[in-house]
Amino acid sequence: MKLSTSCQTVLSRYLFASLIFSLLLLCGAPLTRAQDQDEVIRTETNLVQLNVGVVDPQGHAITSLSQGDFTVYEDGVKQRILHFDPANSPFSLVLLLDVSGSTLSFRPQFKQAALRFLDALAPEDRVSVIQFNEKVKVLTGFTTDREKTAYAIDKRADGAGETHLYDALRTALTELDKEGKQRRKVVVVLTDGLDTQLRNLDRPLLAKAQNDQEAIAAIDPKASNALNSVLAAADRQGVSIFPLALPSGDPKRLPLPDPVINGIYYAARARLQILADRTGGRLNDIQRLDQMARLYAEVAAELRTLYTVAYQPAGERTRNGKWHEIKIEVGHPELIVRTRPGYFAR
Repeated sequence: MKLSTSCQTVLSRYLFASLIFSLLLLCGAPLTRAQDQDEVIRTETNLVQLNVGVVDPQGHAITSLSQGDFTVYEDGVKQRILHFDPANSPFSLVLLLDVSGSTLSFRPQFKQAALRFLDALAPEDRVSVIQFNEKVKVLTGFTTDREKTAYAIDKRADGAGETHLYDALRTALTELDKEGKQRRKVVVVLTDGLDTQLRNLDRPLLAKAQNDQEAIAAIDPKASNALNSVLAAADRQGVSIFPLALPSGDPKRLPLPDPVINGIYYAARARLQILADRTGGRLNDIQRLDQMARLYAEVAAELRTLYTVAYQPAGERTRNGKWHEIKIEVGHPELIVRTRPGYFAR
């Protein structure tokens, strides 16, 4: 059947319009997706997340502030806050347990202290338990089921042998990365800090040390590749690290010190301090074993006073290793603010 001229014209216009619409879909949809994807990559790559503590001059925590009370500066330039969590928001937390040979003699006490720590957390906090000696083992993934977590600590945590602390910290940060970009994240680690691999690297540097002063000066704790890889990963996620330093790693308690041993112990303890300072955490020195439970409880209470503030640095940011200084102010000049001092763009 032959179509009339008018029908042919209508059909031609319909086919032409359909073709144009299809082309627009083919060209426009990828463009929109590309723009969306670029925005996500740019935001997720450059977002800087901070856990922030605020106290009054007497040291009492202030937990009633809002986003408008905070001003963030990076390298002296004011930044726009993109995300804010009040102090009562839940955390994802890794409880990292040193089950090397140096903790064998007081394993029951540290398990009991860790169990009391669980009791002090908020019900919504998600906890993962990881143990380490020469191997790193995830005893339980992130969960709010306290019975499951307690079982992992009480019944499954066990071992002896070497101490691979920085391998364990990297594992903890890898697990935390699975919890999402906006989640508040913390690592609480009970350890003497004496990483076996770093001790082996430190020892040759001390061969010529004649006294304690020379031994301490021979090692630059900040130059450790293992330490800096952990700090870089913590920076990217905004993870705060709270070490609970066991007395067995305290250089002041060495029974028969010599320059080499002193140098190793001082470097190990200095690295724990750097971990805490650089990530906005706090180093807790355990002076006596019966203090463990109380210090765990104090860390849990401190977590309940932290705000989380996130911003995307203004301008382009390349991973050139440059240090970027962070400063936070609140609208009440008498209050004292504590967070990590900055980050290296790695």
